[in-house]
Formats: sequence, structure tokens, C-alpha cells
Amino acid sequence: MTNTLNRGALDRVIAVINGKGGVLKTTLCANIGGMLAHSGYRVLLVDLDPQGNLAEDLGYTDSESDDQGRALAQALMFGGGVAPISEIRSNLDVFAGGMQLDQATAGLAARANKDPDGAKLALAHILEPLAANYDMIILDCPPGDETLQTAAVAAARWALVPVKTDASSRKGLKAVAARLDGVLAINPSLDLLGVVLVDTGTSSHVIKREAREQIAALFNSDRDVVFDATVRHSEATAQATRERGLLVYELDEHVRKGPKWYEVRRGDANAETLSPRTAASVADDLFAITQEVVARITTAEQQEVENA
Repeated sequence: MTNTLNRGALDRVIAVINGKGGVLKTTLCANIGGMLAHSGYRVLLVDLDPQGNLAEDLGYTDSESDDQGRALAQALMFGGGVAPISEIRSNLDVFAGGMQLDQATAGLAARANKDPDGAKLALAHILEPLAANYDMIILDCPPGDETLQTAAVAAARWALVPVKTDASSRKGLKAVAARLDGVLAINPSLDLLGVVLVDTGTSSHVIKREAREQIAALFNSDRDVVFDATVRHSEATAQATRERGLLVYELDEHVRKGPKWYEVRRGDANAETLSPRTAASVADDLFAITQEVVARITTAEQQEVENA
């Protein structure tokens, strides 16, 4: 397989990456992708995580189309085309992940001994012929798998890094920066789209300001490296979306259509279960993140045209 790529075809590929788990990578992928698709964008989500949690967020776990990452793993190891699961939502296609991706990790690691660049570019070669079908491709990177993380950033134009505000989480950003730097030789177009503060408290203004300053210093940038929008903490919303296979805005719509408290109180309706009132706030946060993703990419593309 030739390692020659049309990098221009991959200009709208975003790798959502962090070496730590529990920083809402899958939540961001699913909900940014879902909101973009709902607004008319054609979107492909790629689940590179052997845990396969994207299936829970989108509600296709254990369905006939959920192959636990087998098709994607085979394409990564042996090349060739692979078809995504189509129309998980309107305008939204998915490459399923899951435990079969452990085989891809082993296969790519073995291949790297003979053809290191070919192993790193395996995902890029899968996505290149498909990219024209989509307005955005979003990669859900596994937290601890260096091989699949490298394949993701080697295929991506942009890296989006979610991180919590605590010092321990911020330390993981150094590993992310090293991972990005490590593929620049084969993917010189890779750039940092930004860092998103997640799981934040509603009143932690000082903590968020200090986190922004320290993250900016790490990336030798001004505070613009950190997204303006943040995603607040809501365990109830996280549990409800996964248990129902709904995106946050879909859960919010369900809550809004549900019975009012006074209707339940007077016996005119039954109380809804798993319907947290925080869904609206989290949905607003994720909508703001989605808008900022589009704005940052659009601005960068306009600047490239002006500088050409």
C-alpha cells in the first residue's frame, strides 16, 4: 500500500483525544456529531475505543449492526475498504468500535516493525476515499492505546482535547502534546483545534481561569487555545443518556415534553424516570461547544484561503 495521501480530503477530520479516561471524549464525539447532523451536516463518527461506549450513547449496542469493531479492525490491519453503519441518525454514519479493536492494536504494532509509516497511516487510508461523502469526520480516540491514538492523529487535520480542571488531569496534556508532535513528520497539517474544559462546576470561576492560564502556558499560546464554552458536571444526565441511548439534546427534548411536576402532584400524569432537569443546561453547553468547533474551523479555513 502506498503511503501517499490526498491530505486535502482529510481537512475536516477531528481527533478527540486525551490519554486519560473519564474526560467526556465519547460524550463530545457523540453529541457534537449528533448536533451537526441534526443541523444538516453529513457526519461520520469513528469509534476507535475497544470499550465501544459510542454505541451506548447512540443506542445501537448489541444491534445487528454492532460488530464490536470487527470490520474496522480488519481494515486497519489488512487495508481495503470498509462501509460504515449508515443513518444511525439522519445524516449520521458510524464506524463501530469495541473489543475487536484490540486485534487491530496488535496487528498494527506488528506491521510497524516493517512499515512504521504505513501502520501510522492505516486509518488515514481508510478515511481518504470516504471523506468526500461527509462535511465532518470525528474520531473518538481510546484513552490508553498509543497505537490507535497515533493512527487517529496521523489521519486528522485537527485535535480537540477535553480535560478536567484539576492538576492531575492537566498533567496528561503533556502526553497529548507529545503524541501530536510525534506524527508531524507524516502529518504536517495536524493542528490543535483547542482544549475543552469539561465536568466543571457552575461556580468554579477562579479554578477555570487558573486552568485556562496554565493550559495556555503549556501550549505556548494565549488563552484562545482553550474554548470559551465549557461542559458542566451532571452525573444524572450522563447516566440517563447512556441508559436510554439518547444524545443530550434528545434527552432534553424528551424532558420538555414530559409531564409537569404539578400534573404529577395532582394525579393527572405519572412521574417520568431518568429525566434529569439538568439535561437542558448540559445540552446548552454541548451546543455552544459545537458552535465553537464550527467557528474555529471556518475561521482557519478562511485564513488559509486569504494566505494562499
